[in-house]
Amino acid sequence: MSIATKPITLTVNGKTVGPLPAPEGLMMIDFLHEYLDLTGSRLGCGQGVCHACVVILDKADGTSEEVRSCITGAHFFDGKKVRTVEGHAKLNDKGEVVALSPVQQKFLEHFSFQCGYCTPGFVNAATVLLERLKRTPVSRDQIDETITESLNAHICRCTGYVRYFEAVKDVVLNTPGLVKEGK
Repeated sequence: MSIATKPITLTVNGKTVGPLPAPEGLMMIDFLHEYLDLTGSRLGCGQGVCHACVVILDKADGTSEEVRSCITGAHFFDGKKVRTVEGHAKLNDKGEVVALSPVQQKFLEHFSFQCGYCTPGFVNAATVLLERLKRTPVSRDQIDETITESLNAHICRCTGYVRYFEAVKDVVLNTPGLVKEGK
């Protein structure tokens, strides 16, 4: 008995991948781990509840959204652009990290994680939020609510929520153009 495969081609972290034959029904988390050796996205609950596995889907209209890769088939992403946690830091020609993204840097400065298992999902959620705020800034009096809404679905078993929140708030408040004064 053979497993039915279909080719998949997509852009991951700015690089075109494929066409690669992948089993029909293969979840994106498994495609990333087994086919692309991108293991930063974490398989937590396997049911789409914890959000440790989220990747960023970049849409044609310039917006982006989180997509749970443990419950979304790899073929859903065929022809689409995806970012994983591995795609945020700046690399040199040798592939070495030379600078973290603003979100990653603030997570370090605030000691936001303990075990780190959920961190990739939080990084992606905060990145999507920052990109949204660049397009539509939030009023200063709505910052806390906006951050809470963006991070609320993510589960941290070590209960690092306050530190994640503080790090994201630090990035939002210190990145020009994300906050508008008044209401």
